[in-house]
Amino acid sequence: MNQKKLLKYILIAMISGILVGWAFHSILTTAQTTEIAAYFKIVTDVFLRLIKMIVAPLVFATIVSGLISMGKSSSLGSITLKAMSWFVGASFISLLLGMGLANLFQPGSGMNLSIPKEAVDVGVSATSLSLQTFITHIFPRSFAEAMANNEILQILVFSIFFGSALAYVQHQSEATVIGRIVDELCRVMFRITDYVMAFAPIAVFAAIASAITVQGPKLLLDYSIFIGQFYVGLLILWTILISFGYIFLKKDVFRLMRVVREPTMLAFATASSESAYPKTMEALDKFGVPKRITSFVLPLGYSFNLDGSMMYMAFSVLFIAQAYNIDLSFAQQALILLTLMITSKGIAGVSRASIVVIASTLAMFKLPEAGILLILAVDQFLDMGRTATNVIGNSIATAVIARTEGNKHDLPEEEGVVVDTIVPVNRLADNS
Repeated sequence: MNQKKLLKYILIAMISGILVGWAFHSILTTAQTTEIAAYFKIVTDVFLRLIKMIVAPLVFATIVSGLISMGKSSSLGSITLKAMSWFVGASFISLLLGMGLANLFQPGSGMNLSIPKEAVDVGVSATSLSLQTFITHIFPRSFAEAMANNEILQILVFSIFFGSALAYVQHQSEATVIGRIVDELCRVMFRITDYVMAFAPIAVFAAIASAITVQGPKLLLDYSIFIGQFYVGLLILWTILISFGYIFLKKDVFRLMRVVREPTMLAFATASSESAYPKTMEALDKFGVPKRITSFVLPLGYSFNLDGSMMYMAFSVLFIAQAYNIDLSFAQQALILLTLMITSKGIAGVSRASIVVIASTLAMFKLPEAGILLILAVDQFLDMGRTATNVIGNSIATAVIARTEGNKHDLPEEEGVVVDTIVPVNRLADNS
């Protein structure tokens, strides 16, 4: 499907979903709205299952293919260092911005809630989010298990081993059969991606209609100040990210923003980074980022570079503390920031990941876990913004790293491929 058409259909689906959901919420009873929403959710769940179906093999194939292209190049270490430096810096800025805005806006002030004496079941687990757990979780016990569970970081680790070994074997001899199979797998997965993405507008309509059918438009009005302040923060974060991107990409950063409009809108509408992953890869390819860099940096960013989620977690923790009139000193807030920096790195692939990290942080600092109930009601609408921001952050990071790599790639001359600069090419055109 043409990109402009898909974007138009997604926008139409969002508006239609709001209107249909509003109508159902107005004319049906509470029990009926729950039942209707469950039917809508079937469509959304099917789409997200299809996305999960293609993400793991797509990540594996593109990473291995990229590493084969690198051959024995030393650029992998350089790319990794630059990527991690960018990710850590962006994460710190996002957390700092979230805390700064929470202190400025004071979104929870005036609620004057009393601290509950008994624990409240908030429906999420606040355990097993430690640095030790995260580090051990990076390394897969089984590649099959990692693929089955869509553990992107584990797939990345195995793919690096597999791709590096395959690149070494190919360097010692002729091109291997496995190498050709991997290239063909990439082509097949991009074709499957096109099929799945054609279903996206229907899934977007169902997701929006389901949320509005149950919650109603009044929910957005009741939380309008909190939601508005959060989206102001996202706008500021976007400005910061684009400004840093401008330093390296100059005016090309604005072309990048145009290119990634579709995956960003898809991520916003579905509140799922996974749904936008294939289209983000395609958009970066059209922007001119070499496939080997996209296939390595983008999956890494899905685990380490969640800018929107970072800002949301810091903003929400302080919002909850303010709602219960709990004053946090600068030292306590700094410690919370450092804690979020560590625990948030283990959330890739976790359902309602940001909520899980917030629950863990509240428990760690003796803040009322019942405060999560304050944000659960509108988490869907907040998740849409932070997910779209994650896509923007990872797109800029990948493009910047590609630009700074310049002509450091050591491709064999006989390949005749120029990949040392970012140029507007469309390598996927033949596959669409």
